[in-house]
Amino acid sequence: MTIRALFLALWAVAGLAFGAGAAEDHHQSQIIAKGVFRDCPDCPEMVVIPSGRFLMGSPPEEAGRFDAEGPRHPVALRWFALARNDTTVKEFAAFVRDTGYEPGECEWPRGTDWHFPGFIPEDPVVCVSWQDAQAYIAWLNRKIHGQAYRLPSEAEWEYAARAGSVTSRWWGDAIGTGNANCNGCGSPWDNRQISPVGSFRPNPFGLYDMLGNVWQWTADCWNETYAGAPTDGSAWTTGDCGKRVMRGGSWSNLPKFLRSAARSRDDAGSRSHDYAGYAGFRVAMTLP
Repeated sequence: MTIRALFLALWAVAGLAFGAGAAEDHHQSQIIAKGVFRDCPDCPEMVVIPSGRFLMGSPPEEAGRFDAEGPRHPVALRWFALARNDTTVKEFAAFVRDTGYEPGECEWPRGTDWHFPGFIPEDPVVCVSWQDAQAYIAWLNRKIHGQAYRLPSEAEWEYAARAGSVTSRWWGDAIGTGNANCNGCGSPWDNRQISPVGSFRPNPFGLYDMLGNVWQWTADCWNETYAGAPTDGSAWTTGDCGKRVMRGGSWSNLPKFLRSAARSRDDAGSRSHDYAGYAGFRVAMTLP
């Protein structure tokens, strides 16, 4: 189903327009949140994320909190779509076959790259830089003859990861057992290797692996705190733009890195993240 068809179908079912009252807007959000679509056979499966508001960052008392997670501030976002999974090896391979684009090898560990034999088609693609992600996104946009695909803003990512929760993680404050892949998450892959996408239950928005497994690039430039951060959900395009924000934590990280508010960064051209494990990405889409 194309995004245009999805948009029209949702309007027809809901009988609503943007700017409706609070009760109607809530009803529309419940309908929109169920929307899933794919624009083309090689395009990722996308989940519609409803408009909303949330407090971005972590409270001072949150266990494992880093100073870069504050000050906590309100953010209001309009609806958008986010890939159900991290971009997979299979999806990235279609891009490489079609374009001839070939990222270089990982900076660490040496001798590996995005199609290292240890990675299977259902694994999230890793050893890809922020710039590699942009090349993949440009290819997607050429396929749909538009400019809708992009990386999520950091605010969009956190809003989607929280999925309405106010706890450290969408499933609660404690890391628990079997909720994600990390160093201490109680999964078969813990601190050993990447797990295939969709190996754990999704969050209430229907998104898989928002926490753990691999770090995810976002669109934002790095800033040490949220002082002066946008409050409309847009990407922060000032600051240290040679470094880009990464979210979610990885298979080799301790649980404190797997919190909805936790954030890190790396050079935009880097294909490794030595202390944090491999990095990948998932795409977002601007909706009409």
